[in-house]
Amino acid sequence: MQLFKQPSKQEHRILVAELYACYAPNMLMYIRRNVLSQEDAEDILLEVFTVALESPVLSGLNEHKRRGWLWSVAHNKVMDYHRRAKHRVHSKLEEVEGDLFDAEEDMPEFAVLRNEAHALVRARLQTLSEVQQEIVRLRFAHGLRSPEIATLVNKSEAAVRVMLSRALNTLRGIYSKDGEESHDGR
Repeated sequence: MQLFKQPSKQEHRILVAELYACYAPNMLMYIRRNVLSQEDAEDILLEVFTVALESPVLSGLNEHKRRGWLWSVAHNKVMDYHRRAKHRVHSKLEEVEGDLFDAEEDMPEFAVLRNEAHALVRARLQTLSEVQQEIVRLRFAHGLRSPEIATLVNKSEAAVRVMLSRALNTLRGIYSKDGEESHDGR
């Protein structure tokens, strides 16, 4: 004979939701007083109620014991936070600011300019025939040599060299033409 009926999952969820509504605001204030940031406090509160959702024990406790159980879980989660924080290295932003962009090419402005240059190259590559695009891609993006490219595109090695040369000359012509237009003010 069973004296205590185990609640359904839905009933357990409702119970945890009610406990959350009742205790979460005060529990968050307690946690917030004991951790560094609001985000960490909210994460810990979430952990507390996740444990409550996963605990089969909680439903079997009376109101007073549920409250104590929740607060002890909150306390333990705060202690876990501090144990983990002991092993973290903290640095002030001002101390590491100079190290953020040691190399000039890593700075955001240079990344934007590099992305623009890449977009320009891709746009200019689109002016080539599909075969020429593939040959240029295989040569420069994949580092293949003419004999390897010839095998992949089913052309002779001499034909690949000629097509690569013509593709590069076409691109040089586009770059030269663009350079002249920008100097003319057009």
